[in-house]
Amino acid sequence: MGILGAGVIWQLAVVGGLLDRTVIPTATETLSTVIVALQSSSTWLAIYETLQGWAIALVLASILAIPAGIVIGANRLLYDVTRPVVEFLRPVPSVALIPLAVLVFGSGLESKVFLATFAATWMLLIQTIYGVHDVNPVAYDTSRAFGLGPVERLYRISLPSALPFIATGLRVASTVALLLGVSTEIVIGAPGIGRAIMLASSAGAYRETYALVVITGFLGIGLNLLHRAGERYFLHWHPAYRGAVR
Repeated sequence: MGILGAGVIWQLAVVGGLLDRTVIPTATETLSTVIVALQSSSTWLAIYETLQGWAIALVLASILAIPAGIVIGANRLLYDVTRPVVEFLRPVPSVALIPLAVLVFGSGLESKVFLATFAATWMLLIQTIYGVHDVNPVAYDTSRAFGLGPVERLYRISLPSALPFIATGLRVASTVALLLGVSTEIVIGAPGIGRAIMLASSAGAYRETYALVVITGFLGIGLNLLHRAGERYFLHWHPAYRGAVR
């Protein structure tokens, strides 16, 4: 309903003259252009190239952030030592690293993956650390009373407690990776839907530009829905999702 309402407001604003129709098409014109664009193999190729970079970045961020977050979160000394480094690097905007990425990796897939991975890793790392820290102290004390060793406490108590946090971190990291991937494509011309948006805008094809932006938005919504469905399925035992899967 929210998307439909935004579309109606968009349509009325353009038709009513609040927005310049020469550079901003109506919602109905954009939707018709979206339908035409989705019939083109070049559009699907651009979507594939964007999703390829997104998927590689998310996998790399998971490989880097989840094990590191579990280890850091489980060790108080290590957490205290690494916290200043994490807090220093986490706010660094990935777009500020674009010149470095282009210099080292060029303007192709590698730069896009590097920047998206950099941005997504911190989101996922922080969530994993918080998840491990969120373990109920009573559960730890009980595990010690039953003679569970550090490794058993890790996979029997810490990991189940951290999984909802990790799932949320993955969902946020997924959105960030997509945003950085498309932004990198626009800025440096890496293959993907972002470059298609840049080329359409440079050519003055405003309908095509807005249509590609809308496609990107729906792509983000689709990925978010997939993540939520995965959370409901794999975390059905958690109170937040209990009863969501029958």
